Amino acid sequence: MGTTNSPEEPSFRESVDIMFNRAVALMDLPAGLEEKIRVCNSTYTVRFGVRLRGAMHTFVGYRSVHSEHMEPVKGGIRYATSVNQDEVEALAALMTYKCSLVEAPFGGSKGGLCIDPREWDEHELEQITRRFAYELIKRDLINPSQNVPAPDMGTGEREMAWIADQYKRMNTTDINSAACVTGKPRNAGGIAGRVEATGRGVQYALREFFRHPEDMKIAKLSGTLEGKRVIVQGLGNVGYHAAKFLSEEDGCNITGIIERDGALFSEAGLDVEKVRDWLGKHGGIKGYPDGLHHADGASVLEEECDILIPAAMEGVINLSNAHNIKTNLIIEAANGPVTAGADEILRDKGVVIIPDMYANAGGVTVSYFEWVKNLSHIRFGRLGRRQEEARHQLLIDELDRLDRFLGDKWSMTPNFKESYLRGAGELELVRSGLDDTMRAAYGAMREVWHSRDDVPDLRTAAYLVSIAKVVDSYRAKGL
Repeated sequence: MGTTNSPEEPSFRESVDIMFNRAVALMDLPAGLEEKIRVCNSTYTVRFGVRLRGAMHTFVGYRSVHSEHMEPVKGGIRYATSVNQDEVEALAALMTYKCSLVEAPFGGSKGGLCIDPREWDEHELEQITRRFAYELIKRDLINPSQNVPAPDMGTGEREMAWIADQYKRMNTTDINSAACVTGKPRNAGGIAGRVEATGRGVQYALREFFRHPEDMKIAKLSGTLEGKRVIVQGLGNVGYHAAKFLSEEDGCNITGIIERDGALFSEAGLDVEKVRDWLGKHGGIKGYPDGLHHADGASVLEEECDILIPAAMEGVINLSNAHNIKTNLIIEAANGPVTAGADEILRDKGVVIIPDMYANAGGVTVSYFEWVKNLSHIRFGRLGRRQEEARHQLLIDELDRLDRFLGDKWSMTPNFKESYLRGAGELELVRSGLDDTMRAAYGAMREVWHSRDDVPDLRTAAYLVSIAKVVDSYRAKGL
């Protein structure tokens, strides 16, 4: 379901450049600075051999650094056969703008390994991952103070644990070694709420959008998230969590789920958990008992819905299908799911797009919290939680006294005691920090979107806000 390469369809990298240029044209940047921000600082290509199954296999990997206006630089490592230098550089550029927009103090980077992880078993993948990590670590392309990877498509907690361990083996005296990579398992220095973070961020972004009636009006939507019809493309980590939280906590109706072997559709709504379980057991959605199965998954992107969530690959909404999209609101849970050409068509149709740079920044935001946790060597909430509970207890004791004194005239609301007494642990604090980040970033974008006649959409606004912050960083550095 990749991009159709008709002559006028820009590549993913060209799309990012086009959108960057559109924003920069509205800014008054000194000569040369625009070029400095646009280009990738460096890309390292590594070709390494691993002896597997009685033969030597050569793998090609990349680590690209887009901007070092802040260090360390940050960005995921992707395992996919489609990985190439152009894609990695485009993703690294997006990371720069994303970190800048949500005020995570990182430059942008990205990595990729050209591999289909499903073709290798676990111990083989570990050997490959460790060798790839070794090649990057010895060149400081993985380092707590210089370059901090995270999971992306095809990688997860397991791969991050291998990378962190490889770094520790090579830097035995670095007390901050755990901070060399984020997205680690909890028992290896990870943080509560990291796995769900990107999907949770998508939920918080939508909630924030729905707090602004005038923004909803532009998207021809009203009311709350309750009952809104949602189609999700890609039920990986991001799509699954976004769909799960929106349906379970906000009352959304997940009418369509698109996967690599087709799509499921049901006006009545699909049970996200059940579909996920089926996927895990069968490797696809074929044969799932509830809902209509469409062999051509891409066609379900064109079904009518209130909110469309592309959460898998880039370029799935392109010149070939943009005219047929029947939704008022697209939230880009994936990186670059809408090509620059499709973006224009959809904008002319009046579709509001909540851009990837903002919508999926939950991952890097919680990665930032994890990195800070690793550097401070203490989990969030450990020092303050019980003290918070003790102070709340004072109030509860007074209310209890009042309760007894007033007899039947007044009593505490049931559950008030329990919910008020609970101090915030790591997960609550992580979610609170993520929610705050998503709200503040949306506010910054929205202000630019509504205050300037030359800013037609949220994407341009997002680029303007983030590039302005990068410019300020360079100025402060004296560049």
